[in-house]
Amino acid sequence: MDNYDNNYWTLRLDDCEKALTKNNFLVRRAETAEEAGRIVLDELLPATEAKTVSWGGSMTLKSLGIYDALSNDSQYETLNPYQPGLSREEMMEIRRRALLVDCYLLSTNALTQTGKLVNLDMTGNRVGALTFGPRHVIVVAGRNKLVADIEDALFRVKDRAAPPNAMRLDMKTPCVKTGFCEDCASPQRICNTWTITEKSFPKQRVKVVLVNQDLGI
Repeated sequence: MDNYDNNYWTLRLDDCEKALTKNNFLVRRAETAEEAGRIVLDELLPATEAKTVSWGGSMTLKSLGIYDALSNDSQYETLNPYQPGLSREEMMEIRRRALLVDCYLLSTNALTQTGKLVNLDMTGNRVGALTFGPRHVIVVAGRNKLVADIEDALFRVKDRAAPPNAMRLDMKTPCVKTGFCEDCASPQRICNTWTITEKSFPKQRVKVVLVNQDLGI
């Protein structure tokens, strides 16, 4: 990475870290996806003393190898709603049970420079767990999720995150064909529930790993 580019992102992440800390989030920094994975699996998760874990759908977590690592770790009871062969009813039941795990893991659709998490969900299980239920929450965010403010976050989610996610999930929505949010009424619309997490309550319940690398969508 060129020095000027690295300096730019370091300064931006420094400011975001300060804002998140002021907003009662616990913050850790990582330079790479590999380092972020180690922080989650070897530091943050063990510190929670979690016995049960689950996660929201996330290309970021998948790229870190966290799904596989937790699924193959016998010290945790994992509630994985994405395991092959599940019926839709079984997937939904696991998502409901996941709202009461000891630790829930996810990424975020956008993260503001002022230390706020902005997310948009289809079923609401991911934002539900972020808001209330699990005793601990771990959020991993690549630098590409960082935006200036709430207005930019809302735009990023609808313009940059939602259409590619609909494509990834093979949804039958207008944005899959046009590449733009059409504010559709499709039965498979993935944009249903917004959340803005301004502060962590209780303090440090939500832990954020900031990664100086582009991750996820």
